[in-house]
Amino acid sequence: MLAQYKFEITSPGRGIINITDDVAKLVRQGTVETGLCHIFLHHTSASLILCENFDPLVQSDLEAFMLRLVPDGDPLFKHTEEGPDDMPSHVRSVLTQNFIVVPVTQHQLDLGRWQGIYLWEHRLRSHLRKLTVTLQG
Repeated sequence: MLAQYKFEITSPGRGIINITDDVAKLVRQGTVETGLCHIFLHHTSASLILCENFDPLVQSDLEAFMLRLVPDGDPLFKHTEEGPDDMPSHVRSVLTQNFIVVPVTQHQLDLGRWQGIYLWEHRLRSHLRKLTVTLQG
């Protein structure tokens, strides 16, 4: 069985957004009892991560680390047409990922107890982000 869904999220700007419930709802409604859930993000300046879902300090620490690793306005970058966060957002996306695959068991995402699926917006301003969820089983 195969099913595919699309949804959009408007980010508030840079930060980490929990999308676990959005994806889990599609899995529960789908026809796949046992299989895989593939989540794909259609962008190059945001990413998807599987992250701890209990302590929000984890997400703020990740953001602080990434800001130190890839700072906005770094003179190293020549691609700056959309502002000082443009190229750093692309680098952040390359260092993370634009898709995640999660097992599906009994119409549920088979995540670990402290795992969640997150969209990580790397741009400073709000963006409409498109995702495709494919269920296969």
